[in-house]
Amino acid sequence: MFKHFIWLIFLMGFSSDSIFLATTLHYDIIMKDKIIGSLDTHQKTKGNVTTYQSFTSIKTRLLTTIEVDYKYDVTFSKAMLKKAKVSIVVNSREHAETSTLWQNTQYQIIKNKKESTLQDSIQYTTVLMYFKEPKNIKKCYSEQDGTMNTIVSLGNHKYKKINANGKENMYFYKNGILHEADIDGGLVSFAIRIRD
Repeated sequence: MFKHFIWLIFLMGFSSDSIFLATTLHYDIIMKDKIIGSLDTHQKTKGNVTTYQSFTSIKTRLLTTIEVDYKYDVTFSKAMLKKAKVSIVVNSREHAETSTLWQNTQYQIIKNKKESTLQDSIQYTTVLMYFKEPKNIKKCYSEQDGTMNTIVSLGNHKYKKINANGKENMYFYKNGILHEADIDGGLVSFAIRIRD
């Protein structure tokens, strides 16, 4: 059951701040039954701070060869989003970048140099969807878009996430972690499957 991810626990003392926990998940990116890339995502917790990193690399051919790389860096403190940065590179050129930063009583969001704010605190984001099944979760913050998405439970550990533009992604869970998803990635649509 635990062969899909790695748990590392280092005890460096007796206080809870000294416990370090890390999890890594590996996925294949699939389009038309062909593996076109990979997604590796990492979760690290020390004390009250949890950081997430996700790297997705896709290479496929539509009318021409297209290479897309997604990178997520996300930090939570006491189960609340503190900062996030997402960058998307297409064919070695920066395509999009979004940053989110909690400042005093609101989030400062910068998407492709355009600024906005969000007043509500955020406890659940897209990157958490790999590690934590969204049971009883209705809203999910998209670090990539800087918007709140809707999550709809379909039963039997299946969920639909609807973004601000109405695009839908499907997520399928086993033992609380993401095993499969069908993703509308904007430039390309694809499936992800956890690696055996």
